[in-house]
Amino acid sequence: MQILNNLKNYIKKRIPTDPKLLRREIKSYIMITLCLCLYAFGLVTFIINSEIVSGGVNGISTLIFYATGRVIPVAVSAFVINMVLLLIGFKILGKGFGFKTIWAIFGLSIFISMWTGIIHTPVLADDKFLSAVIGGALIGISIGTAFNYGGSTGGTDIVALIVSKFRNVGPGRVILLCDIFIISSSFIVFHFFNGHPVVDSVRVVLYGFVTMGVTSYTIDLLVLGSRSSVQILINSAKHQQIAEMITHEKNRGVTLLNAEGYYSKKETRVLFVVVRKYELQPLMKRIKDIDANAFMSVTNALGVFGNGFENIK
Repeated sequence: MQILNNLKNYIKKRIPTDPKLLRREIKSYIMITLCLCLYAFGLVTFIINSEIVSGGVNGISTLIFYATGRVIPVAVSAFVINMVLLLIGFKILGKGFGFKTIWAIFGLSIFISMWTGIIHTPVLADDKFLSAVIGGALIGISIGTAFNYGGSTGGTDIVALIVSKFRNVGPGRVILLCDIFIISSSFIVFHFFNGHPVVDSVRVVLYGFVTMGVTSYTIDLLVLGSRSSVQILINSAKHQQIAEMITHEKNRGVTLLNAEGYYSKKETRVLFVVVRKYELQPLMKRIKDIDANAFMSVTNALGVFGNGFENIK
């Protein structure tokens, strides 16, 4: 009973009181849910049914599915693994994942189970390469779009954040190494557990890498380069409120620059902010909410080093 009350209070705190923000939050959850549905469709139809192993937690779940002779459903093992990682993440990193990650874990498991019950055979049974490309593209579109709406699928992202906290290794590299290990392990499962010939087992690994490559490329296209950064100059009469929002909501640093309007001869403050590209659109929407007349200049940053960004190697 206490757990339900805590969950109820947590959800209540997450609901915005501003009607505009509430509508935006509802829209983001609708879009994330549609993305989860598309993700599960691409995964089941073109990847799992074609005996291809993708990366991440769903890749591990696919390995378990085929290693156990299709006994343990992908949706079940994916849900269990994600929940375990989420609890570990809460313990080590704190409660910073947000409700959208929990929503994604539940939603993805439900949609995978749904599509598994509807579609039992591969759509492109005679062309696994095309299945890998289409499946990877659908997964990439789903993840990239969900990122743009503040969503997250959890999984190996949590592992990457934990490793990055204790080691000087970027999250992207950790996720890449995890995916390479998971996909490479498909050779063992299909050759030794399922009795596939060596050549066929190697092909499974290669198709998995094709899926991983297409997925990564598609995500990068949609989020405009997740590791790329931009610098923003903001001139606004409400610079104090905007600075407070950026500091406390977005957890980004703000530099106040003294300036003077040449025509008006009035002193003003200009905010200097550096964020990731995928953070740009949500930030600009919040700035517009505070001051619709704010003047902003956005430029690409060739390289950003320091706290919250890249480390100088």
